[in-house]
Amino acid sequence: MNDINDETRDQLEQDIHEADLAPEGDDTAVVDALIAERDQWKDRALRAVAEAENVKRRAETQQNDARAYAIQRFAKDLLGVADTLERGLATVPKDAEGPAAAMLTGLELTQKSLLSAFEANGLTRVDPAPGDAFDPHLHQAMMEQPSDTVPGGAVIQTLQPGYALFGRTVRAAMVVVAAKGSGSAAGGAYADPNTTGGNFDAKA
Repeated sequence: MNDINDETRDQLEQDIHEADLAPEGDDTAVVDALIAERDQWKDRALRAVAEAENVKRRAETQQNDARAYAIQRFAKDLLGVADTLERGLATVPKDAEGPAAAMLTGLELTQKSLLSAFEANGLTRVDPAPGDAFDPHLHQAMMEQPSDTVPGGAVIQTLQPGYALFGRTVRAAMVVVAAKGSGSAAGGAYADPNTTGGNFDAKA
């Protein structure tokens, strides 16, 4: 009887042990599969979000480009008006009186209003001052000459202002650029009225 009980007890313990191990193994496999599936869907979701952001950025860029292109030709046509006003202002003496003074005031107000309308629509004036660094993206060098006040490579004078639309150059500013070797240190060389840009020697 004891032998039977011992044998039965041993079998029962073995069955219990196997029963305890089998579900644990199956559950681990199921959990691993669920984790893998979760990671897969998480990766897909992240990729979808990233793609949506890329599409949004491309759409915004295309929209800005389309807007800029749509008004670029119109802006170029208006630059002729701005140039005419500029020339008109240059012909009227600053100390004018009577009708000439009234005309000068009218031209100045018209120019101010036009430039304000330009800026409100993203068209900004590019008018470098003497001594400003030459920027090939915004400026066009029409000539180069020595200077005793402006360092080499800097703008000496603006012949015609330029304009940029949303950061893109519509028309480069036409400028005079200081020759290499220019600056206060070279003032003595330029002080001589017989010295010309063509005969300028940077080693002198």
